[in-house]
Amino acid sequence: MKTKTVFVCSECGYKSLKWAGRCTTCGAWNSFEEREEIKGQRGQAFGKAPAKSSLAQSVTRLSEVEIVGDERLLTGIAEFDRVMGGGIVRDSVTIITSPPGGGKSTLSLMVAGKLAKSGKRVLYASGEESDSQIKSRADRILEKVEENIWILADTSMDRTLEAILEVDADFIILDSIQTFALAEFYPSRAGNPTQTMECASALVQSAKNKARPRAVFMIGQMNKNDEIAGLRALEHLVDTVLVLEGEGAEELRSLIATKNRFGSTGEMGFFSMTEKGLSSIDNPSEYFMTKRHKEDAVSGSALTVLREGSRAVVAEIESLVSNSFTPYPLRISENMKKDTLNTLLSVLEQRGGLKLYDKNVVVKTTGGLYLKEQAASLAVLMSIVSGVKDVPLPSDWAFIADVGLTGELKKIPAMEGRIRELDRMGFTKVFVAAEAARKVKLDNLEVIECKNLLHLLGVVFPKAKK
Repeated sequence: MKTKTVFVCSECGYKSLKWAGRCTTCGAWNSFEEREEIKGQRGQAFGKAPAKSSLAQSVTRLSEVEIVGDERLLTGIAEFDRVMGGGIVRDSVTIITSPPGGGKSTLSLMVAGKLAKSGKRVLYASGEESDSQIKSRADRILEKVEENIWILADTSMDRTLEAILEVDADFIILDSIQTFALAEFYPSRAGNPTQTMECASALVQSAKNKARPRAVFMIGQMNKNDEIAGLRALEHLVDTVLVLEGEGAEELRSLIATKNRFGSTGEMGFFSMTEKGLSSIDNPSEYFMTKRHKEDAVSGSALTVLREGSRAVVAEIESLVSNSFTPYPLRISENMKKDTLNTLLSVLEQRGGLKLYDKNVVVKTTGGLYLKEQAASLAVLMSIVSGVKDVPLPSDWAFIADVGLTGELKKIPAMEGRIRELDRMGFTKVFVAAEAARKVKLDNLEVIECKNLLHLLGVVFPKAKK
C-alpha cells in the first residue's frame, strides 16, 4: 500500500500537505506534526487500517430491531438523578466539565460511592491525582469507602481498558479524559485532540458492548472559553454533556445538562458546596428566598418564579437604592447583565414616573441565582420601586412578567407551571400581564392581571408617597 506524508494540527486536527508555522484553521503556532497516511483512505488517524469495531453488526431492517429498555442506575442523589433523566443509563457515556475547583471530581466520587453501596462495581481511573489523594477526598466526603470501588492512578488508556475487564466494572470514571493516551498513537501527547478523541472512542466501544454494557463517566477539562477542552466532536460522541457551574468560594453549584439523549436538554439541578462535598438542594424555591414574618417585612425585596430546566423555582430579588453624590450614579448587579438593568431603569423612569437620575441602584438575588429570563423583569422593577418608596411588599406576593419599552406588561411562557408552584408554596397573590394566565384551579392564589407598569404601581402602591 502506498503512503503519503501529511501534517496534522495537534490542536484542531486540520490536515495539510505542507508544514506551516501557524494553523490556518485554529491559529495555533508550531502545532503541525508529521504523519504517514495510506493513500485512498480518508478519516483514518495516522493512516492505519480501520480496526473492526466491537459495535459492528450486520445490517438489520429497522422494523425488526428489538427495543432494549434503558435500564437506569439510580444514585440516590436526587438533583443528579433528575438532571440525568431519572438515573444513569447502563450503557451510556457522560462527560462533565466545570471551572477548576468547581466540584466535578467531588460529584463524580459521590456518585461512585452511591453506586458502589448499591452493589455496583466501580473503577475510578485518574490521570491527575494519586490514589492517596483520591482516598483522602473519599474519607472526607463519603460516609464509608465501599469495597466495590477500585482506583487506578495512571495516564495509560491501554492499562485502563485492561483494568475495566480485570475489575469487570459496571461504572467507570475517567479523571480527566484529556490526561489519557493510547500507546498506538505515540508520540502524540496526552491532551492532543487526536489522543482525546481516540481514548473517548475506545471508552464508547466499551460502554456500548451489547454482551457487557457499562456506564462511563468522563471528566473533561474546561478551557478559557468555558467549553470542554479539545475538539467539539467530543461532545457529539458522548450521550450526555453536563456542566457544573460555580467557582471557588461560591456555595451554590448548578448542574446543567446541555445535551442528553436519555432526558431533557437544559435540565438543571442545584447543589450546595459544603465541607462534606456537594449537598443536593431538593427544594430550590425555599433556598432562593428569605423566610420572613409579616412584622419583619423589609423594603427592596420582590419575588418571582423562574424556569430552571423543566421546573419552576421561586426566586427573591433584592434592590438597594441610595442617593448618588457623583455625576454618574452606580448601576451594579452580579446576577444580571448591566445593559438589561440600565434598560429596565430607563423604562421605570420614563413609563413609571420614578426619577432615578441621582440614585445608585444595586440589584442581587438571594442564593446567587443568575437572572437569564425576561420573566424576572417585573420583579426587578418592583423591588426597586419598593426600595425607592421604602414600602415593603408582602412576602406572599409575586410578580411574573416581562416589561416592554412601552411600559406594557408582556406574557411569558410556561405560566401555568409557575402559578402552580406559587400556589403550592402558599402565596396569596401573583401579578401578571393581561390575558397571560389560563384558568387554573388554585387553592390559595389570586391571579391579578395588569396592562402596564403604571396600572400595576397604582394597584400595589395606592397610597404610597413618591
